Amino acid sequence: MSTLGAALALAVGLVLGLLGGGGSILAVPIFLYVFHVPPKPAIAMSLVVVGMSALIGFLTHWRQGTVNLRVALVFGGLAMIGAFAGARAARFVPAEAQLALFLAFALAAAVLMLRDSVRSSGDASDETRGQRAHFSPMLGAQAVGVGALTSLIGAGGGFLIVPALVLMAKLPVKVAVGSSLLIIALNASSGVAGYAGQVAFDWRLVGWFSAVAAVGAILGTRLVRYVPATRVKQAFAILILVLGASVVIRRLTQ
Repeated sequence: MSTLGAALALAVGLVLGLLGGGGSILAVPIFLYVFHVPPKPAIAMSLVVVGMSALIGFLTHWRQGTVNLRVALVFGGLAMIGAFAGARAARFVPAEAQLALFLAFALAAAVLMLRDSVRSSGDASDETRGQRAHFSPMLGAQAVGVGALTSLIGAGGGFLIVPALVLMAKLPVKVAVGSSLLIIALNASSGVAGYAGQVAFDWRLVGWFSAVAAVGAILGTRLVRYVPATRVKQAFAILILVLGASVVIRRLTQ
């Protein structure tokens, strides 16, 4: 375990715990460019790391009361179906196509979250959202799609799940963050099962990286209560935009 590797693992967990997503957006490039893991294994290994870290973060959110179990379990169960199918289909999808899908949906989610964060005061508050939270058939269809897409591109799905829970399930953003961690854990576990037998896992690297990331996830979830909901939305969106731009620049300069 290197100092740089430990610091990066801590950052992955911190981002995941604080924002309810973004961990895989960090983990995949770290495995690719820092540890020089081939693309397909890097995608699968990132799901292990993010899934374990998300589970730890979810438990902390649950104790804080910032989880809607009903919505999370239904969404997560449907997403698992899509995640397994997406992982099995990943062998037939070129790496460049996977990256293009990743960037397109990540940037779209960032735009939606930024738009929601700057709505006028006449819109529903987070408290009002919590009172009318619900699960719709459209959200169920999106859950299956999110599961398939996120395992295909190697992400836990928080950057898609949080906006969906906020905009479609009408959850307060902090509850959406906590709920998304349970969904990510379920989604990632199904995705890993789908990748089993297709790629070689470096379990030593995955093991220590996940342990450090879990510590970061606990720290992140404890910080959520001190951060205004609007700031969480904005930070989430800005993170995606910055990382998306960095990936594009790196690919163009290779």
